[in-house]
Amino acid sequence: MADFRCTHCGATGLQTGFVMDSGQYSQGFANWVEGALERGVFGGAKLSGRPRWEIDAYRCPRCFHLELFAGRPA
Repeated sequence: MADFRCTHCGATGLQTGFVMDSGQYSQGFANWVEGALERGVFGGAKLSGRPRWEIDAYRCPRCFHLELFAGRPA
């Protein structure tokens, strides 16, 4: 459990988790990418040279609100 406080209801004891990505060619988890979404020729996101960060996710046990933080480079 994290020592964070829910920004929605104020509860403490948020549960640690992650945001899963189960799409084709995914690594099983999602990343935060800096900048606005730009699409390539085939419709996928342009990622070349753009910083990526791991997403830490926390779930409130009282109201189920999710808190997301991008704290570590991917």
